[in-house]
Amino acid sequence: MYAYPCLTVNLDSIRNNIHAMVELCHRHGVEPAGVTKLACANPEIAQAMVEGGITLLADSRLINLQRLERLPVKKMLLRLPAMSEVEAVVRFAQVSLNSEETTLRALSKAACQLGITHGVIVMHDLGDLREGCFFEEETLHLARTVTELPGLQLEGIGANLACYGGVEPTTNNQTELATIASRIEEALDVQLNVISGASSAGLFLMLRGGLPKAVNQLRLGASLLMGIGLNDDPVPGTCQSAFSLQCEIIEVKLKPSVPADSTALDAFGNKPVFVDRGIRRRAICAIGKQDIDINQITPRDSGILVIGGSSDHLILDITDASKIHHVGDIIEFDISYSGVLQCMTSEYVVKRCISSDNPR
Repeated sequence: MYAYPCLTVNLDSIRNNIHAMVELCHRHGVEPAGVTKLACANPEIAQAMVEGGITLLADSRLINLQRLERLPVKKMLLRLPAMSEVEAVVRFAQVSLNSEETTLRALSKAACQLGITHGVIVMHDLGDLREGCFFEEETLHLARTVTELPGLQLEGIGANLACYGGVEPTTNNQTELATIASRIEEALDVQLNVISGASSAGLFLMLRGGLPKAVNQLRLGASLLMGIGLNDDPVPGTCQSAFSLQCEIIEVKLKPSVPADSTALDAFGNKPVFVDRGIRRRAICAIGKQDIDINQITPRDSGILVIGGSSDHLILDITDASKIHHVGDIIEFDISYSGVLQCMTSEYVVKRCISSDNPR
């Protein structure tokens, strides 16, 4: 018997997505990095990535990279290293993204103490205003510093887009990144292995033929696992339903649609607003806002409405559902990227990976 709430992951769909994306990227001269943070480095999902042809796994959190240690591919830390974790960075990641000289010097010391060489991708800010050096001379100085520090290897240059500032990857800003990379190579007499242009947000630019040939890496997570790119648009040839959420009904009652004398704030400090639909058949499911933003889930039965929730309860209007539901029944939902991320992070949501080989 299964436990609920449950996030079900279809590994067959993910493998198909990964095969399609790896083949697509290779046709455009791009080596995709497989980002595991959406899956919290779930071992079965990470294994599916490797089986699909991913040769570099990337994550923002070291604890996730530690979970992936046994997989025989390179690992990359996506979030800038913290000074407090440099030893773990060089131990569990072969490459990291960097924008601070102080951190580079600490990584160099840690790498030398462990007798290893750690790869560095210098991050340049193309206007999204998240991580990276904003001025070209600062990026060049940082790259030069990497080449001068023992224990470090300058792997390349990278940029992040469409995560904080909503700046879309374009031919212009990707060409700017490639131009800076060329200037670094000329000034330092080095050959950069990696120009890491963007995340899944850069896929549609690549598909349109607008990605400069020099850009040879995209950091892909959402596209591999959920088949979506910029603005959550579906990527051609991929599946968008690899993840689904199942929740158990714990109450079914006929109740009014408007609370009696509602004057207080709800548990999250908001003033609730209600639509009066009269007496309705309502169901409560055993999941809440502690686990999932209820705006990020959509019942697969279009006759069911999500009408609200609290920290531990999800409230549904099931009056127009396609079938009569009872206590103990399971309601299934489609779920967004951020919804998957929340459920994967919540210890209260069971994770169940299924495939044709193991349909448990």
